[in-house]
Amino acid sequence: MNISIVIPLLNEEESLKELHHWIAKVMQSNGYSYELIFIDDGSTDSSWEIIENICKENPEIKAIHFQKNYGKSQALHAGFEMAKGDVVITMDADLQDSPEEIPELYRMITEDGFDLVSGWKKKRYDSVLTKNLPSKLFNYAARKTSGVKLHDFNCGLKAYKRRVVKSIEVTGEMHRYIPVLAKNAGFKNISEKPVKHQARKYGVTKFGGERFIRGFLDLITIWFLSRFGKRPMHLFGALGAMMLFVGFCFALYLGIDKLFITPTGRLLTERPEFFAALTAMILGSQLFLAGFLGELILRNKRNSPNYIIKKTIG
Repeated sequence: MNISIVIPLLNEEESLKELHHWIAKVMQSNGYSYELIFIDDGSTDSSWEIIENICKENPEIKAIHFQKNYGKSQALHAGFEMAKGDVVITMDADLQDSPEEIPELYRMITEDGFDLVSGWKKKRYDSVLTKNLPSKLFNYAARKTSGVKLHDFNCGLKAYKRRVVKSIEVTGEMHRYIPVLAKNAGFKNISEKPVKHQARKYGVTKFGGERFIRGFLDLITIWFLSRFGKRPMHLFGALGAMMLFVGFCFALYLGIDKLFITPTGRLLTERPEFFAALTAMILGSQLFLAGFLGELILRNKRNSPNYIIKKTIG
């Protein structure tokens, strides 16, 4: 199979039929063998009923229906597990991503040899204050923190070699950082392609301004995971050793002072240096324990899906 197209969605009943016909037209005109995987992330409208009807018309359609809304990352993770195509392409269901971009994305993966190609919406049809400006700030911070030189991390239109999506685990809100996850998994050949961004035709966006706050918090998380995810003791152990050293220095100073310099002076418990030493040693011990626990958890980790599928087609 040439292409697997993975489309997560939430309450997109108006656009599904049009999107399906558009994709099918592009696939047929280019002679691709393909599968189209819809992941209904707990829609409360008639999206799932429409998908079931589409599946009856087209054998290339597969679908997953979540028990409730788990988020885009969980939807993509389920779609990646199901995908069988040599190239996996993700796109949004709101018709803002054009299926006409698929042939060039496929060519860049199969002929140019890229592991991952991310779409770049140079011209956006979104609000400047609520989306464009925050998105520019977010992408700038992501580039500086991750070292992945992409202009648009959040673009839903991306293409991957199949082994890339099978090698990464997309959880929480990490769908924004799939290129970073791929880089951390050893896939360095990452590029981007300017793509056409279309104005929303139906409904309203499912993402509010709070997504940027969560995005920046996730950015800190992925920075930590990329540097210390496989060796938490290197961070917590170093901080713990530093705090224990500081505490030991204070304790040594207090001991020498009490024994040899001012033996008849104030009680140790009346001196602020005593509490500084005690606090530093306690913190140092806790940081060491955090590092050990992190190593134990890492070595005993068992991967399991954290979403419940209500129904699957295909």
